[in-house]
Parts: sequence; structure tokens; C-alpha cells
Amino acid sequence: MILTAVPLDRVFLELGPFTIYWYGIIIAFGAILGVYLATKEANRLGLQKDLIIDFIVFAVPIAIIFARIYYVTFEWENYVNGPWWKVFAIWEGGIAIHGAIIGGVLTAIVFSRVRNISFWQLADIIAPSLILAQAIGRWGNFMNQEAHGGPISQATYESFHQYLPDFIMNQMTINGVMYHPTFLYESFWNIVVFTILILMRKYNPLRGEIFLSYAILYSIGRFFIEGLRTDSLYVFGELRTAQAISIVIIVASIILIIYRRKTTTVRYLDVPIADKKNTHKKKPRKKKKK
Repeated sequence: MILTAVPLDRVFLELGPFTIYWYGIIIAFGAILGVYLATKEANRLGLQKDLIIDFIVFAVPIAIIFARIYYVTFEWENYVNGPWWKVFAIWEGGIAIHGAIIGGVLTAIVFSRVRNISFWQLADIIAPSLILAQAIGRWGNFMNQEAHGGPISQATYESFHQYLPDFIMNQMTINGVMYHPTFLYESFWNIVVFTILILMRKYNPLRGEIFLSYAILYSIGRFFIEGLRTDSLYVFGELRTAQAISIVIIVASIILIIYRRKTTTVRYLDVPIADKKNTHKKKPRKKKKK
């Protein structure tokens, strides 16, 4: 389909030599909302909110660094001959969620060991916030007109896409061609996963199952949506890198769920996430008067 459309402005604000893009604003909003929800859940479980804040202080920058490293690694041909500083130009877009997840998980493992807390319950608390932040973050790709799918056929447009808001389809019309808004598909799927994870809390699953369910459900959606994208890298034939990683995550998560069901009976709400020094301090007992 050949169409004409005026895209939305990628720039949120210009302050002299500094330019703030919508991409960064949207990512930041998703992160802030995620931190807020995780902190509320920690408080609900009787934990000090500083525990989550302390983790986020380390996890967010490390996750962003890993997300950028992952993206640049697989898009190296676009950076090797350009200005060196482009490698660090994250404000222009270009981070990969799989890289962010790797960075976040590694941070959580180290953090939980240093603070002597349970990695699995920490991961369970944060998982719903993480998938919600991902759902919001995909709209940053929308503003940048990136990570979209292939061209939409006339039949597909008439059966589905014509019912979407005009601003979405206008933004997905690039050089006169309308593309699949894969950002929207993934954002919607992530909201579904977020809802499932929140509902799981009510059933008090085994510790770790909320996080592992997040890993499985997100990867299922990513596997199918990735097949529509035009910017993917391939590993084997028609199998894309993100699809291969999704398969590995799904299999590994299922194995971990089976293993943990045989080795643990501790549930999400059973015991505190940390020992006393990491949660609430005991009030000193008053001496009884004789």
C-alpha cells in the first residue's frame, strides 16, 4: 500500500544544544512506574522500600548498559564506520530488551548475595513491574518509527488495521509504505502478561514461579511477533536471533519450574524476603520494672 502521512515529531523538547527525545521520556516513564509498583508490593509484603530502591539504583543503569551492548553488538555494521560517539547515543534509540533482561538478572543475583536475600522472591516482586515497563517502552519504538514489521497488504489493512487509530497507522507509514505496528502487538501482549502475573499473586504460587512465568509468557509473544519484524538478525536459516533466545528462555524456565516444584515448598507469601537486618528492625524491648 502506497500512502502519504505526516509522522509525529521524535523530539520532546529542545534546550539550546540539548535535545530530549520522546523515546527517552517514554522509557523513563515506564521505569519510574515500574519502580513505584515494585516498591508498593514490597511494602505490602512488609519489606523496607529501600530494599527495592537500592536494587533499582544498580539494576537500571546496568540493564541499560547491557541493553545497549546487546543492540550495538548485533548492529555493529551500522556503527563500525560511523563516529565513535554514536555507540553511546542511546537517546537516539537502540536498546535491546534481551540485553536489559540479562543485565537485570545478573544484577539481581549479585545484589541478592550481597544483601543475603532470596533472589527468587526479589525477582517475583519485580517481574510484573518489568513487563509493564516493557509494554510502555515499546511506544518509544513507535515514536522512532523503528522495530516495525513488514508492509501491510490491502486485505490485512481492510480486515484489521483500518480500525486502529489514525495516529498509529500514520506513524507506521514510512516513505509511503504502511508497516505492521509490531510495537503495538508486543505492548498489548505485555499488558496481558502483566495482568496474568498480578492474578498469580492471589494464588500464592511457589517462590520463583511468577518470574519464571514472566520469562515464558513474554518469550512466547516475542517469538511470534519477531517473525513479523524486518530488522531481525538470523542464526539458523529462517530462525531469528531473538526467536532462538526466546526458545532457550522458555525451555530453561520450564525446567526450573519443574525442578523447583520438586525441591522447594516455599511460596510467594510464606516468609520474608530477607533476614531481620534487611527488613524491619526490631524495636528494643523495654526492661520490666521490678
